[in-house]
Amino acid sequence: MREQVILGGLAVTAGVALAVLLFVPFVALTYRRRGGFGAGRFAVWGAALVYLMAIWTYTLLPLPDPDALRCAGVNLDVGAFVDDIRGALSRVGRSALTDPAVLQVLLNVLLFVPLGFFVRVLGGRGIPTAVVTGFVVSALVETTQLTGVWGLYPCAYRVFDVDDLLANTCGALLGSLSALLVPRRHWGTPRYPDAEEPRPVTRRRRLLAMLCDILGAWLTALAASVVFQLALWALGAHAELRDGSAAGVVGTAAPVLAWLVVVMATGRTVGDLAVQLRYTGGPLPIGLARFLRLAGGIGGYLVLLALPGAWGLVSGVFAVASVTLVLTTPDRRGLPGLASGQRLVDARAPADSL
Repeated sequence: MREQVILGGLAVTAGVALAVLLFVPFVALTYRRRGGFGAGRFAVWGAALVYLMAIWTYTLLPLPDPDALRCAGVNLDVGAFVDDIRGALSRVGRSALTDPAVLQVLLNVLLFVPLGFFVRVLGGRGIPTAVVTGFVVSALVETTQLTGVWGLYPCAYRVFDVDDLLANTCGALLGSLSALLVPRRHWGTPRYPDAEEPRPVTRRRRLLAMLCDILGAWLTALAASVVFQLALWALGAHAELRDGSAAGVVGTAAPVLAWLVVVMATGRTVGDLAVQLRYTGGPLPIGLARFLRLAGGIGGYLVLLALPGAWGLVSGVFAVASVTLVLTTPDRRGLPGLASGQRLVDARAPADSL
């Protein structure tokens, strides 16, 4: 039981990590395909990521100690589970659901029900695709086990069971059928006909853009630090260069420079690009306006956050003021718009209408 809890926690952690990593691209894609962002749909995608991680952890982990490895057998007798269930019914009657042989079949079916559901709701595909997908994924898992994780181990450490293929495929079929309860308009990720139509600049949309900027900057800092540390290790740098302080400097500077390049080139931050917003107009030269837009938003926050001492408190005040101005300024332009003297509009609005 404790092992199952640990594996479940690992699956949830890995799924959430992937959801965080893919959040900004997901927002950008849904705004371009559907015209807006739906938190409910993102939650379904997040559940799908957690589910895929669960498939991986429950079917392949924990990896055995090579020194204590015991080779597992192979079951190629199609339908052997039917005899197992009959035997359980003859032995325990109505309480057969608690028999290990019955539970194994039921759990193998239930394990793939979400896959069939996600194939229809997220992929927009029907029963044949769900069945094929269930079979292919199950075959991949079983083959990975049969080959000892593709040669990592000298033999299989779990039993290859052809009946598991059948049970998993049936589960995907049932999942696809259960998805019929979801209205058809929610199936798949179609491009809506009005996806390119301008939409109001709402508070929720502005806050979502700010969240994308913060999350994107954090991921950029993390990636830059890791890459820098790996480069130092590969080059055999001295230990004093690999103590983390240099990587911290790189991680601090990377998002500031990245956002500076993006804003000066496009006039929009990563968050603006994701949710289809842009600043326009104003009395200032375009280069100065773009710089002030950055300084009044994510750029100013990152610089204040990087400064030592009491500047950390100032960065907190800056963040609170930024959110407050988004909620109170008439056009949601917030501090970046006030600093640059520009208006905030939907990026899909025709230029001649601004």
